[in-house]
Amino acid sequence: MTSSSAEQEIAAAQDDRLLGSGALSRLLVRPEMGAFFGAAAIWLYFAIVAGDRGFLNLGGTASYLEVSAQLGILAVAVALLMIGGEFDLSIGSVIGAAGMILALLTVNYGWNIWPAVLVAVIASLAIGFLNGLLVVRTGLPSFIITLATLFIIRGLTIAITRLVTGRTQLGGMRDAAGYDLAQTLFASEIRIRGAGFSVSILWWMGLTIIATWVLLRTRFGNWIFGVGGNEQAARNLGVPVMRVKVTLFMLTALAASLVAVIQVIGSTGADVLRGQQQEFYAIIAVVIGGTLLTGGYGSAIGAALGALIFGMVRQGIVYAGVDADWFQVFLGGMLLIAVLINRFVRNRAMESRR
Repeated sequence: MTSSSAEQEIAAAQDDRLLGSGALSRLLVRPEMGAFFGAAAIWLYFAIVAGDRGFLNLGGTASYLEVSAQLGILAVAVALLMIGGEFDLSIGSVIGAAGMILALLTVNYGWNIWPAVLVAVIASLAIGFLNGLLVVRTGLPSFIITLATLFIIRGLTIAITRLVTGRTQLGGMRDAAGYDLAQTLFASEIRIRGAGFSVSILWWMGLTIIATWVLLRTRFGNWIFGVGGNEQAARNLGVPVMRVKVTLFMLTALAASLVAVIQVIGSTGADVLRGQQQEFYAIIAVVIGGTLLTGGYGSAIGAALGALIFGMVRQGIVYAGVDADWFQVFLGGMLLIAVLINRFVRNRAMESRR
């Protein structure tokens, strides 16, 4: 069977997943629909409860969009990986490692910030490549492989940073050569009627658009769905499964390095523990966005909406005057509800096709 016909069969399989017997079925079967209605409901709730306390003004909007943006950058890449049937638990550690590489090279060794950013990105890509290679070569679950690399990377980051500096935190990035341009690109604000909207929001939106285009309009997107839906069938149809999976792991590591750069430039310093638990928050955002844990089904738009929900809840409870300790209760509850809703919607949509 030719590569072209293989791609057509994979695309047809994806179309079959997305089509129902009517307009309502086609709408309901979209992965992001549950997240869309969830985001609307949460916004409405906090608009009523905390609208007069700042949630509805531009400053409030800017605050939850900034929180959403950094998680959203991770979630979009994680969504592609999970649609491809794999997990990456190491991205939180990659954030800490990439940020500390950037800070060490500029603050301790006097590098210009741009070569330091390049080294941090290359190191992150190398970690992603290693994760992907280990998964496809050993056949072990990606959950186990990346859980191991999570601890290895974090431990190395802490040990090397203490060995070199005697500390686990570094500041002074503002004095690095090239900082002003880097700050403009990664950590500046766009002022709208007195409110500052972080430029990271634009990064988030841009990556979501690119990822959506890749999934829906490219050969590689068809491969991702094919590999996640049925790896052996995809391999039989000529899909380069190993290349797809390794590339997806490298993309999640690349997203983690971008978040690291945004955080380090914005705060003018690095912390070895920065990025802790971000891997779990990203997976939660992706699941809330409608991506199945079993792979083969999901969307980048849904992941972006899941991150938006995360940001609105995180900032909304502050505006509502609720103790921030309740945030994880809300988050766990949303995850459980999202999984139940996704299963219900998918089952109803599939039933309507029979």
